[in-house]
Amino acid sequence: MFNEFRMKIEKNTVVSLRYKLTDAQNNVIEEPDSPMVYLHGGYEGTFPKIENILDGHDIGYEASIQLEPSEAFGDYDPELLKIEPRARFPEPLEVGMQFEGVPDADVQEDAPDVADAQDVDDEPLIYTVTDVADSQVVLDGNHPLAGMALRFWVQVQDIRAATDQEIENQHPEGGESFTFGMPSDDADDGDDDLIGRASGSPTLH
Repeated sequence: MFNEFRMKIEKNTVVSLRYKLTDAQNNVIEEPDSPMVYLHGGYEGTFPKIENILDGHDIGYEASIQLEPSEAFGDYDPELLKIEPRARFPEPLEVGMQFEGVPDADVQEDAPDVADAQDVDDEPLIYTVTDVADSQVVLDGNHPLAGMALRFWVQVQDIRAATDQEIENQHPEGGESFTFGMPSDDADDGDDDLIGRASGSPTLH
């Protein structure tokens, strides 16, 4: 009888999930110690297919879910691969560094595609440095998991009603949308301000 009164996952509940993320060959991509916490109900806190499967379930429920690229981070777009002059980037510059947008300081007239890389109304892309040469840098604007079929194992750890403020903000208190496969923003906090001031738009993650 107690189970009848256990809170279920429904719109405007805050859900805590343990999860393991693997590729289609079951190679582990992420298996964090901390749970993913998101606001349920179409707020883009996680993938719609995961929300649909979890809807109506309670604490302890677990599921294995496969997402095709179209249900996750989309197909790989070769047009998001860019080559830029190394001189436009801060030093030291290493493969794996990530920038929000493309550095636009000293934009040259012969490279208008850089300024047009994203529409001003769109969310800024995160570009990953994939190769560094003496004079050029290769940037990839695709999400690191784009083009991949993904498998999630999830287990519901906690469910609670969201506060009015969380519903208004569209994410749980103290958290933004969860970004699978992306590095933590905490690692290079000291570099964020430095690079942001030096070149205007990029943010190192």
